Amino acid sequence: MKLLYSLLILFITQSFYAQDFELKKPDFDLIEKNVKDKNSPYYFDKLYARYIVADSTMTLEERRHLYFGYSFQDEYAPYERSDAQQDLNKILQQEEFTQQDYQDILTLSSKILKIYPFSIRMMEYRIFVYNELEQYDDAVKQTVQANIILDAILSTGEGTSKESSFYVINVMNEYELLNILGFEYGGQQELVDGLYDYLTLKENSYYIDGLYFEVSRCLNSLKF
Repeated sequence: MKLLYSLLILFITQSFYAQDFELKKPDFDLIEKNVKDKNSPYYFDKLYARYIVADSTMTLEERRHLYFGYSFQDEYAPYERSDAQQDLNKILQQEEFTQQDYQDILTLSSKILKIYPFSIRMMEYRIFVYNELEQYDDAVKQTVQANIILDAILSTGEGTSKESSFYVINVMNEYELLNILGFEYGGQQELVDGLYDYLTLKENSYYIDGLYFEVSRCLNSLKF
C-alpha cells in the first residue's frame, strides 16, 4: 500500500501550490450565517452539489465554506464511526488484492463517507482502486474532491503553534494531514487549553516536535 502515501504527496503538491494561500482563521459566525442563507453564493447545499460533481473551479473561500460549513449541518457528527471501518481495515492489511477486494473497498469506503464525507483517507483508498481498475475519470474526480478539502484545511494555518494551528472539523483529518505533510505520528495526543489537539511527531528533518489543531467545532458538537 505504499502507493497510497505517494498519492497523498501528490495531493499536497497539486493542492497547496495550486492556490496562492493567504492563511486565515475561519470566521465561524460568518460561515454559519452564509451557509444557512439560501440567497448566499455560499449556501451549503449549493456548494455541496458542486463538490459532489468535483467542480475544480470552486474558489478558496467556497472551499472553506463547504468544509467548515458542514459542521453547521444537522448530520454533522464528528465522533460517530462506521462499523464498515473494521471490515475495510481487514482488507487493507492484505498484501495483494483481488477484483472483489477492490469492489469491497469501494463499497465500504462509501459507507464510511456517508457518515463523514470529507475523509481524505477514504478518498485516497478510492483513488487507488479506481486507478487499479482503470476507471481514470473517477480517480480524477475523487482527487479533485480531496484537493478541495485539503485546500480548506491548509488555508487556516501552519500547525506549529496554537496561534497558527490548523482548523479541522473532524479528528480523523488531523492524522490524515500528518501523513500528507510527510510526518509520522509520535504516539501522544493532548487537548491543550480545552481548544487545541496537539499531536506529537516522530523525529523528522524539520525538527518539529508536534502539530496543533483547533478543534472547537468538534467539541461544540458534544454540547448538544
